[in-house]
Amino acid sequence: MSDEHPARRAGFASQAAVRARDKEAWLDLFAPDGIVEDPIGPSGFDPEGKGHRGRDAISAFWDKAIAATESIEFVFGDSFACGPEVAFTGLIRTRIGGQIIDAEGVFTYRVDDDGRIAALRAYWETDRAMRTIRPQE
Repeated sequence: MSDEHPARRAGFASQAAVRARDKEAWLDLFAPDGIVEDPIGPSGFDPEGKGHRGRDAISAFWDKAIAATESIEFVFGDSFACGPEVAFTGLIRTRIGGQIIDAEGVFTYRVDDDGRIAALRAYWETDRAMRTIRPQE
């Protein structure tokens, strides 16, 4: 996958910051009014399903959803860039509490004119991901 497209480049940078556990680098990728919806709709991370908008809310999302994990791996087979957006397909593998969870889905990034992430949206099903829980090797 070429990283020439601005949204693809932002997606790769976001994934790299998460893998490196670099919260500040990750937050710096977002536009001031950026939003994270992961997953889209109501969830344990976002009971009202309105998403996490702005740096403070996105930072709080990191603390709840990312900081508590041991690692997060992006296992994406392909991506499709159109306009200011890219969609990655595959799964996100999370290691937490001695277990592995795979969230299979579609993960999109939309950038603004400056190449900053305006929206990160994740299409995955909580119940389906919970059925993948298994002990770490």
